Amino acid sequence: MRRPTLSVVLLLLLLAGCAAPPGRPAGEGGDRWRPRPGTGWQWQLSGRLDTSVDVPVYDIDGFDHSRGTVAALHRDGRKVICYLSTGAWEDFRPDAGDFPASVIGRGNGWEGERWLDIRRTDILGPLMAKRLDMCRAKGFDAVEPDNMDGYRNRTGFPLTAADQLRYNRLIARLAHERGLSVGLKNDLDQIPRLVGDFDFAVNEQCAQYGECAELTPFVEAGKAVFHVEYELPTDRFCTESRRLGLSSLLKKYDLGPWRRAC
Repeated sequence: MRRPTLSVVLLLLLLAGCAAPPGRPAGEGGDRWRPRPGTGWQWQLSGRLDTSVDVPVYDIDGFDHSRGTVAALHRDGRKVICYLSTGAWEDFRPDAGDFPASVIGRGNGWEGERWLDIRRTDILGPLMAKRLDMCRAKGFDAVEPDNMDGYRNRTGFPLTAADQLRYNRLIARLAHERGLSVGLKNDLDQIPRLVGDFDFAVNEQCAQYGECAELTPFVEAGKAVFHVEYELPTDRFCTESRRLGLSSLLKKYDLGPWRRAC
């Protein structure tokens, strides 16, 4: 066997150094994925994952799915978003015991979930960084951080809009440091101040509450808005969604595989 010359060895080492580290999406850094307005998607957080939907983006639970599942979706040409709750504690997650009682507040209306004291970034920052590390290690392209508007709810803590801005920007920064795109979940009132920090938006029920136009800054910035309604038929919101450039679905509250796209 021929031994490689020194120049070949140096070239191979250079190429190896340019490769994305294991578990990191390719293009980490300034070249992270940025979905455009109108991008089709599927959002499934319960039930057996249906991978047959012909769309370029899947949004799935980060804890419930493996690196193999993400890789299979990538082989089918999909980008994959990692769903996490970053503003609420969930008693059914494997890291639930890592959260001290001092940061766990009132229930948020979903079984097993309670609001977090987002002022305590000294505690929550490292915990959320570990969750984002998990998303990166599984090969996800992006993260959907949920419960990002606690300051507008009865959390058990005196949260302010400034607290929420600080926390949401922390989550965005932690995601970007890991090469992940990140979406702003709901939090409509703070969109003008946060649109520059996030790569896309995820919204529930803006049509039902007459709020979809408030998402326009994302579309104008060339960033996708992934939108879901639960209670309105498609003929009540799809025309307006298309006009605004939203990526809209009708889903059931369990967020299983069933969907109806605009």
